[in-house]
Amino acid sequence: MSEWWRWKIGLAVVLALPAVCLRAFGYHPPALMSVVLYGGAVVASSFLMCWAAEAVQKDISASLATAILALISILPEYAVDLYFAFSSGHHPELARYAAANMTGSNRLLLGLGWPLVLLLLIVWGRRNDRPVTALAIKPSRRVELAFLGLASLYSISFPLRRGIHWTDGVVLIGLYALYVWRLAKEDRSEPVLIGVAAKLGALSWSRRRLTLTFIFVWAAFIVVLVAKPFANSLLDGGRALGLDEFLLVQWVAPLATEAPEFLVAGLLALRGEADTALGTLLSSKVNQWTLLVGGLPLAHLLGGGHGLLTFDARQVEEFWLTAAQTLMGFAMLSKLRMERWEGAALLVLFLVQFPFTAPATRMILAGFYFILAAGLLWVHRVELPKLVRSMWRSGPIALPSAFAPAAPAGKAKKV
Repeated sequence: MSEWWRWKIGLAVVLALPAVCLRAFGYHPPALMSVVLYGGAVVASSFLMCWAAEAVQKDISASLATAILALISILPEYAVDLYFAFSSGHHPELARYAAANMTGSNRLLLGLGWPLVLLLLIVWGRRNDRPVTALAIKPSRRVELAFLGLASLYSISFPLRRGIHWTDGVVLIGLYALYVWRLAKEDRSEPVLIGVAAKLGALSWSRRRLTLTFIFVWAAFIVVLVAKPFANSLLDGGRALGLDEFLLVQWVAPLATEAPEFLVAGLLALRGEADTALGTLLSSKVNQWTLLVGGLPLAHLLGGGHGLLTFDARQVEEFWLTAAQTLMGFAMLSKLRMERWEGAALLVLFLVQFPFTAPATRMILAGFYFILAAGLLWVHRVELPKLVRSMWRSGPIALPSAFAPAAPAGKAKKV
């Protein structure tokens, strides 16, 4: 069906309409129904943003694309998390949920997303009689890794100080700006679009501009409209089911907002696009570990809070786990290659945290992450100077997003 892509866009628009009606008429459905309706609107808007963000590369400069694409793809995640951080300025009890959403989304990206890409790449290899023993990324990815490593080292100070100060936010946002500036210096090729984005990109200049403007405005409107009720419905749903609201905010909301990005990465992996697939999640990890984390104390301050977004004991524990996992992921990829056993280790260590919820056990798990990270960094120590040099030396680099160009058809891939 030649018009399938129009139906997909239309379906994504329609799925958000129930949430719009609920807000317009001020109706408050039961908590679980609210989670489904508002969550559906968030997921639908996320897909629209992903398609439009890919297609807009046809019309904007490379440096502007670098800044916009990295942010747009996870804007729904920002909306939910920053809502909690802003609200915590006048409702301090909500601060714990800002930390929960941020740590959950970061651990989900690395602990589930990276192994998923490797697993789907292995499936692709078996289908094409090309056994995959590891997932390799291009040397150009050293830029992302270098900034991720720098942000990881800085983040260790937050649980030690039991909070994030607004000055930390300025530092992290400045680090993200430096990251964008560094990427903007690199040459980029014309994007190769696929799926809905390819159809959007093929439209005439005027129709493309009009369509993309509508998609961006509609999706942004929906995200802003439903961020507050979606966040609150998660808390109400947890109370209705007798579940821990902290865990719902930590895992259900990130699953909804990250779903389109996971889908894009998975489809790329099934096409054998190893570097681009993992680069999707690596770029988002850098984005969230700098811009998102840095935005939390500033949103808290703007909401009427003090300069420090304070952590309680549980938040400290969660941040230790997240920082340790991030450092381990950085150490694994420092050699530009993730072996099968490393992907399995990331997944197992991610899953084992759920049945073992005792604080002492989780701190032991964080310690295990740190030990593995230290060991891997020692083994790969010859790679570290290359990562440092990549922060200021230019060279060919792939687009830092889920929407980097695909390799030419038929070209052999290193996996």
